[in-house]
Amino acid sequence: MSTRIERDSMGELPIPADLYYGASTQRAVDNFPVSRRRFSREFIEALGLLKKAAAQANASLGKLDGKLAGAIAEVGAEVAEGQHDKHFVVDIYQTGSGTSTNMNANEVMANLANLKLGGEIGDKSPIHPNDHVNMGQSSNDVIPTAIHIAAARQIATHLIPGLQGLENALSTKAKEFVDVVKIGRTHLQDATPVTLGQEFSGYAQQIHRGIERMERALEELCELAIGGTAVGTGLNTHPKFSATVCENLQEDTGLQFVEAENHFEAQAAKD
Repeated sequence: MSTRIERDSMGELPIPADLYYGASTQRAVDNFPVSRRRFSREFIEALGLLKKAAAQANASLGKLDGKLAGAIAEVGAEVAEGQHDKHFVVDIYQTGSGTSTNMNANEVMANLANLKLGGEIGDKSPIHPNDHVNMGQSSNDVIPTAIHIAAARQIATHLIPGLQGLENALSTKAKEFVDVVKIGRTHLQDATPVTLGQEFSGYAQQIHRGIERMERALEELCELAIGGTAVGTGLNTHPKFSATVCENLQEDTGLQFVEAENHFEAQAAKD
């Protein structure tokens, strides 16, 4: 296998020449060969959307050069679309905060963006994985945010529409079976008469209640931890960074993402 040499604070590492990640990712691959399970397509999509939104926010807030931000946003969209999944190689069982996967994204996107700007893989110039792709962020707020984005998008675009289709089908059957009388059963024994339509109306209502629960869950999932940085204080990021990222994500997804009411809660648990 053809390799290139990457360097970090701990020394040199050989990296497969055709892959765009760097030394931090390679160390995670070496250190966490736990399950050979990688993150889902939906999670990687969320990471791409988040890094895109963060770059755009940093540019609009005057923290990041527009040319650099544009390149990062472009590759963020490509990551979200699934064009670079083979470069996301870290095992899902890894460091507690997901640092390895956040760095995997930062390194891949920095290399892709640098290629677009005429640089070379591994140069970290003009775009640096930490200083630019991860600007104003920490693994501690990026990973919880990506979890929320991925779950919210799946609920909104797949689960709720699917449940609505099921509810409609069951409601149709409830009307179709309105005159079909049968014996109701409790405790594995015949009980009293009930119509098949009544039974199916109950099934339809169960699904309807499930949809309502999903909609309530969606409201909480749309609160994002981004902007809390390392411990929830927002150290080293612009005060308007979180709100601006959420606005950008709203434009990309149509979901009403907002800054977490309490960043310490948002980063401490995923209840």
